[in-house]
Amino acid sequence: MASDKARTDAQKILSDNRKAGHDFFLLDRFEAGLVLSGTEVKAARAGKVQLREAYAQVEDNEAWLLNAHISEYSHGNQFNHSPVRKRKLLLHRREIQKLQEATKEKGLSIVPIRLYLKAGRIKCEIALAKGKKFHDKRESERAKTAEAEARAAVRESKARS
Repeated sequence: MASDKARTDAQKILSDNRKAGHDFFLLDRFEAGLVLSGTEVKAARAGKVQLREAYAQVEDNEAWLLNAHISEYSHGNQFNHSPVRKRKLLLHRREIQKLQEATKEKGLSIVPIRLYLKAGRIKCEIALAKGKKFHDKRESERAKTAEAEARAAVRESKARS
């Protein structure tokens, strides 16, 4: 757990896709760089990013982030970027091949989980994901509720003693 704390201290989260964890079983995770224009970087640093409907795809041995919405920069002029455009993900060749095989053979999806700032660079955490059925979502919700109740009971018993 100490490594998780150290990791979050060094990173500033710009956007989080919480819906991905609700709709998918998240399997393998990858950290990818993004190719962005100047106004996109400024808008992303201001937190104007939406990953809810975004997904990634591998085409011609290159990974692309599609449907991610980065709002136009408020002080941008005619050189401002298009909010929803195809953005290249920077990954190693082996990682791209692994993603390509998983999406073609196993029928998995590539979902962006979060966008964050790491050492001055904007990174995107993507995951191979398998879609949840309705009963899986209900079961996950039940497990979360049970865990929260258990934590509350432990806190309550500690408060009494």
